[in-house]
Amino acid sequence: MKTIILIFIVSISAFAKAQTNSTLDTIYANDTKNVALFFPEPIRQGITGSDNFVFTYNREKEQYFGLLQAKPGQESNLLVINRNGSIFSYIVRYKKQLSKLNYFIPLSNSIGNEKPLAIDSIQAETSEKSIDNRTYYHHKFCSYLLNRNQRIGRIKKRNEGIVLSVENIVFDKEELYFVILIENNSTLDYDLNFLNLSIETRQKGKKKSLQRLYQEPIYKHSLPSKIVEGKLIRFVYVLPKFSLSDDRRAILELNEKNGERNIELKISHRYINNPN
Repeated sequence: MKTIILIFIVSISAFAKAQTNSTLDTIYANDTKNVALFFPEPIRQGITGSDNFVFTYNREKEQYFGLLQAKPGQESNLLVINRNGSIFSYIVRYKKQLSKLNYFIPLSNSIGNEKPLAIDSIQAETSEKSIDNRTYYHHKFCSYLLNRNQRIGRIKKRNEGIVLSVENIVFDKEELYFVILIENNSTLDYDLNFLNLSIETRQKGKKKSLQRLYQEPIYKHSLPSKIVEGKLIRFVYVLPKFSLSDDRRAILELNEKNGERNIELKISHRYINNPN
């Protein structure tokens, strides 16, 4: 029994020392943009230490993200508690120009838990989340992009009442996120056969030709199988980062199942090389 108590005391002391010596990460915000913080569990409580920082989150229905804004003033701190009791603490500072608008907070950033947790349960939860961490990240970030009202330009084509458009192209963590919209203005439902993205190269020389190379998405978010008449669907394709020279372009090919309302949408290299 003495040995067990001694080990417990040593472990607590080591944890406290690590917490004391660790430096809190800093999150920057301003009063013109929302900085989004995505947490591994729904937010139960969020508190800032100064009135010139505002952290908003859904207090009625717990959600995974909150929004931070700041006015000019001295730095402060942000304390967030998740539904499972995990505690997160950050230094927050005002910055006029922001280089980062989205923070995806891993469970490993937690400084502790308001309730004691068994070591085995912590390890199991961490292991489970790390296995599916990539999919979890894509899911949350795609959901965030679908809720944003951001456009990259007019990239659109239509055929017999079917409209295919790319609303936004976003670069994040060595990946490109394509926010895509299909609108059915016809009187017939549209059954989706496939939607492929390829890179098209225009071969130079006397015998000019086109060569296409299919790009396999890493993740597809909310991809529909049918677009009902009079409805529109927005979804996201995630692909590894790539850039294009001026003799290449991306082609988004929409194909109808058992139909001929097919669309090929050409995306200039300028949009690919200058994402949001």
